[in-house]
Order: sequence, then C-alpha cells, then structure tokens
Amino acid sequence: MVNTRVTLSGWTLDNPIIPASGTFGFGKEMREFYDINILGTFVLKGTTLEPRPGNLTPRVAECASGMLNAVGLENPGVHHVIQHELPELASFFYKPVIANISGFSLDEYVECCRLMNQCSQIGLIELNISCPNVHGGGMAFGMEPASAAEVTRAVKAVASKPVYVKLSPNAADIVSVAKACEEAGADGLSLINTVLGMRIDLRTGRPLLANIMGGLSGPAIFPLALRMIYQVAQAVSIPVMGMGGVATAEDVIEMMLAGAAAVQVGAQTLVDPYACASIVDDLPRVMRLYGIDNLQKIIGGAWK
Repeated sequence: MVNTRVTLSGWTLDNPIIPASGTFGFGKEMREFYDINILGTFVLKGTTLEPRPGNLTPRVAECASGMLNAVGLENPGVHHVIQHELPELASFFYKPVIANISGFSLDEYVECCRLMNQCSQIGLIELNISCPNVHGGGMAFGMEPASAAEVTRAVKAVASKPVYVKLSPNAADIVSVAKACEEAGADGLSLINTVLGMRIDLRTGRPLLANIMGGLSGPAIFPLALRMIYQVAQAVSIPVMGMGGVATAEDVIEMMLAGAAAVQVGAQTLVDPYACASIVDDLPRVMRLYGIDNLQKIIGGAWK
C-alpha cells in the first residue's frame, strides 16, 4: 500500500494533485465531470479586490506543446467570491481550498488577503506577484527581490493562514526573489507562473493575441519549471508547490524529486477536463513502478 499524502505548512492533503488557478474556476464547472473531492485540493480562480472584465479577445492562442493566454485576471472580485462562490462551493467540495489573490498596489493585496483570511474554507493563500505595480512604474511586484519582499511582508501582517508566494519565471534571478520572500515571512512558494511569449497571425501580419503578449503554459515549459524548482527548493527552507507543464503522474514524481512538496496542474486541465482525476488514479501505479512507498520521502530526492 503506497502513501500519497503530503503536507503543506501543517495541512495534510490526501495527495499532491492540485488544479492550478485559472484552470478550474471555482470548481462548479468541473464537478460535472467527476467528484473533485478526490483531489488534494484546488486553487480558486485568481481574485482581485474589485471585479475585472479581463483583456480584449482573442485571449488564447495555441502553439507547439502548449498555449498562450492573456485572460487578464477576469474575475468577479473578492466580495462576490466570499458572498457567493464560497457558499456554493461548500455544498459539493468538503476540503479547504487555496485562494489565489492579485493586486495592483500594496493596499489592494493587503485588503484582498485580509478578507480571504477570514474565510474558514480557505486553507492557504497563494499570492500572485506577477501583477504590475501601478504605484511603482508598472513593473511586476515579483520581478525584483525588494518589491517581492515588500508585498510579502505587507500581506503576512494581516494573514494568520499560510501565505505561499507565486513566483514569475520572467524575473532575472528567481532564486534571489525566492530568498527575499522567505526572509519577508512567506510560509511557502509556488512556481512557476507562465513564461512571457507571443504569436503572429500570418494572414494579417499582426500579433494573434489582442494583448500582443501572453503567458506560455503546457508541456513546453516543463523542463524550465523543473530547473527553477530544483534551484529554488535547495535555496530555501520553506515548502515549494511546483507547477508548469505537468501532464502525467510521471511528471508529478519528477517535480517532487526536484523539490516540490505538492504539484499543481494547469494547462493540461484545459486540454482534458479529466487530467487531474487521471493523474490521481495513476499515481499509485507509478509509485509502485519506481519503488516509492511514501511521496513525502522523495521531496528533493534529486539533490538531497
């Protein structure tokens, strides 16, 4: 009998499989496909303080081994999520969930976190620091160690729940950003977010996405994600949630060996709604195939 349970900051999950933010909505669409309670948990759609309509269309473009998206954080706002989405979720999902929050100023991050922190259904807060700081010249909070630490410290001041900072692979030195977040009080890290890319429509000669650039996700970025997780997990002493191109149970094992304590699945869920259920089902077989009896024991095994 294999043990698939893992722990994130004192929270024990039945397994490490977690649908990533923006690919699972608030759970109600995906429950039509299977009982989502088989998952470790899932990350709510990225939420901001105020409602956002998102970017103009087209927002999504296909590419080899992946996809580009420039959705633009479309969401109904934190007050709607707390008043409507979370109560509805409680009727069919019986585990705590992860809230993913974003903001365009320190005040927005702090208030969004403060409100989510009060919700009993939220087990952990994931801080997306890829948003442009409107008071800091438009550069994303997560691009430099100092700004990443600043927002981490501000959010931790109002949070009693664990805070995991979601890092951008577009930062010049993701290890330095990770260490700065840890020093500022982060309980854990999530990486990687999407990689900046673009496509051009040959018929028009213009960028295919209305936003011009978008985030690349899918199997194409798996080796890049693995490398960054391997580097960051060795540099910090807090847990890492890994993500980026995960599509199979084998990918999950590989990412955990690189240092991930749990693994999020993003783009693959958009390709196949049953992707996470299939990985959960196949994980024990792959563990037995490679002689693994306890997932918790293999975290960071590639470098420990």
